[in-house]
Amino acid sequence: MHKMNHIMTPERPVGIVGYGAYIPRYRIPDTEIGRIWHDGAKGLIKEKSVPGLDEDVITMAIEASRNAIKRARIDPQELRAVWIGSESHPYAVKPSGTVVSEAIGAGPAISSADTEFACKAGTEAMTMAMGLVSSGMGKYALACGMDTAQGRPGDVLEYTAGAGGAAVIIGPGEESAAVIEGLFSYVTDTPDFWRRQHEKYPEHGQRFTGDPGYFHHAESAASVYLEESGTKPSDYRFAVFHQPNQKFPQKVAKDLGFTPEQIAPGLLSPMIGNTYSGAVLLGISAVLDIAEPGDKIFATSFGSGAGSDAFSLTVTDRIREIRGLAPFTQTYIRRRTEIDYATYARYRGEYVMK
Repeated sequence: MHKMNHIMTPERPVGIVGYGAYIPRYRIPDTEIGRIWHDGAKGLIKEKSVPGLDEDVITMAIEASRNAIKRARIDPQELRAVWIGSESHPYAVKPSGTVVSEAIGAGPAISSADTEFACKAGTEAMTMAMGLVSSGMGKYALACGMDTAQGRPGDVLEYTAGAGGAAVIIGPGEESAAVIEGLFSYVTDTPDFWRRQHEKYPEHGQRFTGDPGYFHHAESAASVYLEESGTKPSDYRFAVFHQPNQKFPQKVAKDLGFTPEQIAPGLLSPMIGNTYSGAVLLGISAVLDIAEPGDKIFATSFGSGAGSDAFSLTVTDRIREIRGLAPFTQTYIRRRTEIDYATYARYRGEYVMK
């Protein structure tokens, strides 16, 4: 009996022709949050990024998308789709994608929409872009994962919920800096994390978010992809996993057989927190900043609710031509201004100064 292969493989070769990151400059240390709530540092991260008063998902997505366009070296009007993945869109009803499309000069002849699947909204948008380009309906499509810091004051999420993300432009394989070899999605109805309409902060199932949430889905997606692609962890130079904190991706990597050295370049959560929808795309951005032609990259996202996308890429010679055309991910991490909790609370709208 023929064994079914669940990996989605592009009809024609596609890949990342341009990529770009954006992280706000403001940082609040883990110790400063612990000082306010008298419960000490959690040790999940060192500090997290915080949007400024004039920053939201739309403004940050514009910055990341402009960086991706610079590296892709295309006219924005060649794009046939702009899809913005986030769980903190500024509007409940009004797309972020239309604003981003106009701001980057994409023009009105374009498909534009917002995606949401908690923290895998960015890779979900990338999956859609892969399908559009592979089908021949468009030559280039932009997918972005971006989020602001969400977390109820005093909640464990406040210690880890950072802001930022990345954008990728998907195009023909022959123009790509990293060719996407395939993708496998694993999804179940597991209510580990949620936010109802009109509620300001998300709720979560405490330890329930680890397993059967994060670990079950990330490991299931990754193990199926490895098995059906006929690859093993040692075949990859780099591995990127969703980063709700610094412990979870290290555990799932170890359980699957990856080494700490393979995930270290993309492990950004200790310095900027969990960037939610942008976490995996941001990790890929950090890896592409240092990867060499021929390197293979393995990636697995996770979105509460719940699901994971596992996929692999092979870096091409073009990476050396394009990565210096826009700011590196580490440049944004090093560009930091530390703030105290009072400033953080004002920036996050916890109170308004008269």
